[in-house]
Amino acid sequence: MKIILVGASGDVGQAAHAELSKRHQVIRVGRSTGDVTVDIAERPSIEAMYNKVGAFDALVSAAGDVHFAPLVEHTESTFRLGLDQKTMGQINLVLGGLPRISDNGSFTLTSGVLDRDPIVSGTAAATANGALAGFATGAAVEMARGLRINVVSPGLLETSEARYGSFFPGHERVSSDRVGRAFAKCVEGAITGQVVIVS
Repeated sequence: MKIILVGASGDVGQAAHAELSKRHQVIRVGRSTGDVTVDIAERPSIEAMYNKVGAFDALVSAAGDVHFAPLVEHTESTFRLGLDQKTMGQINLVLGGLPRISDNGSFTLTSGVLDRDPIVSGTAAATANGALAGFATGAAVEMARGLRINVVSPGLLETSEARYGSFFPGHERVSSDRVGRAFAKCVEGAITGQVVIVS
């Protein structure tokens, strides 16, 4: 398969790439690095990415920023960062890809642990994650041509421990191998409309 991997340079993206590139052609996409670049907050940038890549069989997204802050410090604009980037950015990857993806192709998005196991200052991330789960559930029943959509929802990766571990007290860390296999399950398997939890 020809797979577009958005967010390929991040910890989750690297886990997906390590597993999927064993068996497939993976086009690495990032905001500033990769085979192709894209800003998922900008629909014209998404269109340009698809035009450059051409025909493809699967889209994996491990991208999207959110703002971490105590709830009382949030504003509409800080919440919108996550909604524009992580939520609508990934949704727009699906909307832009629908006319282009091969029959029986798949979209796999990435959320995270915080909508089911919250942390202090993680409300915006929890909101974005929950919205992505709802989108995949709803979109799955409307997919034509055998298309599928799922969301991988990993806990904190072991490789992210040094940077983010102090924000996740008591949370289980997950291995990159397990996260990579979750993406393989979504891309190579038959499920749709599911949130695949890696905890």
